[in-house]
Amino acid sequence: MTDILFRKQEFWEWAYSDFRSNAQRGVLAEYIVARALSCVGRKRMQWDAYDLITNCGIKVEVKSSAYLQVWKQNRPSEIRFDIAPKYAWCEKENAFRTELIRPANIYIFCVFFTKTPEQANELDINQWFFLVCSSRFLNEELPVQKSISLSSLEKLGIGRIKYHQLADAVMKCASKS
Repeated sequence: MTDILFRKQEFWEWAYSDFRSNAQRGVLAEYIVARALSCVGRKRMQWDAYDLITNCGIKVEVKSSAYLQVWKQNRPSEIRFDIAPKYAWCEKENAFRTELIRPANIYIFCVFFTKTPEQANELDINQWFFLVCSSRFLNEELPVQKSISLSSLEKLGIGRIKYHQLADAVMKCASKS
């Protein structure tokens, strides 16, 4: 019998290195936001009701979108985000809640904005921008809406920010909600 040794790093490179994939880009966006909010000491919990929790208890939902996709495109994709209320998982009860809610306090919308495949580098933070709003705002303005475009977010007055502005924007937004 031959001993075969599998290495975690090799597996990660094989399985998760294509950040143009929606699934991998979403996880990368969560990591980017976790770094900005100093949440990287905690491991990612895939099925939690929200994506991150800050050291001061702010629950954060991270959404990502990009113009470029892994498949052949005739034109850049529209920037859209899922904001639908969900049946959130309740860890205490080991079951889903019975009402539709947005369980996070804050939503962070992450946009990888590069449109040229040859220039795209998802690990370059300068190729991303972010928008931050409270769940309360979404619940008041768009209580049952399931998705929202970038242009609609901006029409609601939610402005683009850079990576280094994320932590302050989250604290400011959380203090208002």
